[in-house]
Amino acid sequence: MLSAMWLALWLTTLGFAQSTSPAVARAAGEAATTVPVLPPGVHNQTLSRDGGEAIRYAISIPPGYSPAARVPLVLALHFGGNPVGAGRAVLDLLIRPALADLGAIVVAPDSIDGGWSGRQNEHAVHTLLDAVLKTYSVDPRKVIVTGFSMGGAGTWHWANKFPERFSAAIPVAGRPTGSASAWRVPVFAVHSQDDERVPIGPAQRQIEELKQLGKNAEIVVLTGITHYETSRYVEGLRRAVPWVKDLWK
Repeated sequence: MLSAMWLALWLTTLGFAQSTSPAVARAAGEAATTVPVLPPGVHNQTLSRDGGEAIRYAISIPPGYSPAARVPLVLALHFGGNPVGAGRAVLDLLIRPALADLGAIVVAPDSIDGGWSGRQNEHAVHTLLDAVLKTYSVDPRKVIVTGFSMGGAGTWHWANKFPERFSAAIPVAGRPTGSASAWRVPVFAVHSQDDERVPIGPAQRQIEELKQLGKNAEIVVLTGITHYETSRYVEGLRRAVPWVKDLWK
């Protein structure tokens, strides 16, 4: 999570404080079935949809992306607070630096109702994922979900409730949800033993129970990092890359 002052300065630098960059979104009343095809880089976008609030999101297109070759897709869920541009913040602070070697498209929506498990956000994220999958050349066997803090809890939730969508889940500093006995998705948790906001114990117990059940479950335990030092989790999250690549072999 970021302080309000730091986030305001960060968003102003990116242009969010004034307006998002021009979005080639669906016009009002038109079905939101695709998103704009964008060049490599990070883009702030807005997707309009029938009967629902517009979805603000950031999307990262990897260098050398071509429709001729399918690439992985990462759904990145941001921390709490629900500010405009939080998806871009977690993308820049943590997800892109840590997972760049996957060569994936990364899509990071802004939460609509201040969480990731509510009906509004579930509908919005499904809509966005489906639109990205329809627009870009994505390997459906290589779609993963990750997130930090509230987004870490959201990662547990999404992988538990919608396991058919993901080949792996990588929650960072997130509290687990769902029973281990019903868990279906390989999971690689990243947590700090010095997390003062979301204690590591529940994540450690969940991973251990999953292992005892023969599930593919790992945890990286970090030290000396508090909950609000988002960017310091980069190295821990980067350690998930070889694990993910091995899953995809």
